Amino acid sequence: MAIVITTSTDSLDGPFDPRFGRAAYFCLVDAKTGDFQAFPNAAVSAAGGAGVQASQFIGNHGAEAVISGDFGPNAYMTLNAAGIRMYLAPAGESLTGRQLLERYRAGELQEATGGPTHGGRHGGGGRGRRR
Repeated sequence: MAIVITTSTDSLDGPFDPRFGRAAYFCLVDAKTGDFQAFPNAAVSAAGGAGVQASQFIGNHGAEAVISGDFGPNAYMTLNAAGIRMYLAPAGESLTGRQLLERYRAGELQEATGGPTHGGRHGGGGRGRRR
């Protein structure tokens, strides 16, 4: 199963980046083997629509799940429509992408369900359910 983890560097051993649409890199990971490929996020400096662009990139690369810190309304809607599951990294912890992969494998990450986890750039929305 392919998953994406948002990171601050081009390594799974680098720090996790909690910003989904504005993350520096997307690490596309084989959840079973841990093999990964890092891609710079082309939408990192987009004037708008970064969450949608990031969601489309992830979907185009065949990911079935993504791990990040928050998902705004447009990103949530786009990922949800594509059937891509969203998992939330624990807030307030400094973790690497590899540590998040291990927590994912252990079933320790909460899935974002029921809506966006923040209001997005223009406000509104709310905290989505975590299960």
